[in-house]
Amino acid sequence: MRGARLSDPPPEDLENRRRGLLVIRKVAPYLWPDDKPWVKRRVVLAMAALFLAKLIAVGTPFLYKTAVDSLAGEVSDGVLLAIGAVGLTIAYGMARLMTVGFQQLRDVIFAKVAQRALRTLALETFTHIHRLSMRYHITRKTGGLSRIIERGVKGVEFLLRFLLFSIGPLILELALISIILTLYFDAWYLAAVAGTIALYVGFTFKVTEWRVRIRREMNRQDTDANQKAIDSLLNFETVKYFGAETREAERYDAAMEGYEAAALKTSYTLGFLNFGQSVLITGGLVVVMVMAAMGVQRGDLTVGDFVMVNAYMLQITQPLNFLGTVYREIRQALIDMGEMFELLEQPAEVQDKPGAHDLRVTGGEIVLDDVVFGYDPARPILKGVSLRVGAGQTLALVGPSGSGKSTIGRLLFRFYDVSEGALRIDGQDVRDVTQDSLHAQIGVVPQDTVLFNDTILYNIAYGRPEASRSEIEAAAKAAEIHEFIYSLPEGYETKVGERGLKLSGGEKQRVGIARTLLKNPPILLLDEATSALDSETERDIQDSLAAMGQGRTVITIAHRLSTVVDADRIVVLENGVIVEEGTHDELLARGGRYASMWTRQQSEDAEEDAA
Repeated sequence: MRGARLSDPPPEDLENRRRGLLVIRKVAPYLWPDDKPWVKRRVVLAMAALFLAKLIAVGTPFLYKTAVDSLAGEVSDGVLLAIGAVGLTIAYGMARLMTVGFQQLRDVIFAKVAQRALRTLALETFTHIHRLSMRYHITRKTGGLSRIIERGVKGVEFLLRFLLFSIGPLILELALISIILTLYFDAWYLAAVAGTIALYVGFTFKVTEWRVRIRREMNRQDTDANQKAIDSLLNFETVKYFGAETREAERYDAAMEGYEAAALKTSYTLGFLNFGQSVLITGGLVVVMVMAAMGVQRGDLTVGDFVMVNAYMLQITQPLNFLGTVYREIRQALIDMGEMFELLEQPAEVQDKPGAHDLRVTGGEIVLDDVVFGYDPARPILKGVSLRVGAGQTLALVGPSGSGKSTIGRLLFRFYDVSEGALRIDGQDVRDVTQDSLHAQIGVVPQDTVLFNDTILYNIAYGRPEASRSEIEAAAKAAEIHEFIYSLPEGYETKVGERGLKLSGGEKQRVGIARTLLKNPPILLLDEATSALDSETERDIQDSLAAMGQGRTVITIAHRLSTVVDADRIVVLENGVIVEEGTHDELLARGGRYASMWTRQQSEDAEEDAA
């Protein structure tokens, strides 16, 4: 097992422990919130039930001892004689039952606290991820991200359950038993038990730290394999198109091979840990029981005392047997939770300014004032772009790929902030208004409308969830998809499949148009909304888009120039600067860059028609 040796802790272990303590401190407020007194009451009651369970558990071997001594005729106490061996045995059984009862009561009381903490943390993480910038999301892998959240939430659940109800109770129980052994027997028993526990805990923690490093690698391989599986399933059609099923299976198997190797190391080291723990526990048990047996032979102890010592040793060894597993899982839970909290600490690149006001759209005028922007500071995309879209006008952005057309759309929606210059709507800098109000005033029909794996009704209503059924159907009629929906066996309740794959490209676009019409925004962004469609469908969709734009300020990002000939103004971008602008006729008459693009596209269309 090369790569991770027992005697060689990596330098990051101290850092990991420090981060583990930080994670525990972050979880603590969810268990003791100042604004939720009922949570505090439940925690106190759960701890009380736990304490009672442990007190009864520690006292139970006394009843067992007394019952044995009664049978052996060594009981002289009048009350105990009156109860008798049978009565003591029944009392012993009742005590065990009460121990389990209080443990279960503890779990029942605490369950609501734990589930509330899990729900709150999961919601905070999910909400925060949606607040993160576009830049963050395009650099992260969805499968890996979902795995981090899943493991983090499970880690919180495990930590709450085992840290509070396994490690804490174990320490309490060991302390109580140690006191009893010292007072009732002598210090040598305590020394033997303490020595066994110290060796056991030291060995367990040392080996478990070693195993955690292996487990961390296993997690990394698991995340990688999961990401490859999700990525392949999301691109199911592409895999089929290229007959790449075998290639994808080999790619997934290669990732699982790494996971298999790490998992085998985990299994092998678990065997070593379990055997080492058994050696230490058995050795300590034998030593203590030999001491008790010698005490019985000398007459210092009764047979009942021998039985009681045995019961206490079993009571100690049983929870200790799980200590390695519990400690390892707690360490792993802290790592998983640490990754989740790192997500929560990830700052949002685009944030509302303190005191930001809501955007007030009075006409919908959009102005870009000498805007400079680049996704990478070393490679600017927009190099001082200035343009104005009058209220209620339609502006078309055209130009070659990489010229900055879509970037302007992302800046308008404030997925990113401009590096220099300003972008204003009705005189208000978009950096000075709240993002929620900005997003509410802009409707987007993208090149590829992505739908949720839900009903058509849900996807259209996504534009305005509070809309009535009649408003949803009116939007569908305006997008000319109502008749198609009614022709389906399940109508508006038809499931569209993941990403809307059960619908054609034109049908998805019409659902997207209906969704945006229902939103009814004063500003509209059409980002190459028809470029992926066939000519006939494109013409139909174009009519719907033209009707949608009536009375709205519209920015159309287009590759096909035939779709923007009616725009009030056309802006030609190239290498991040405006090279031409004007109406379709003006630009053709000028005979410049736009005219050459128009001529080339017309020639290509003619060749396609001839073919």
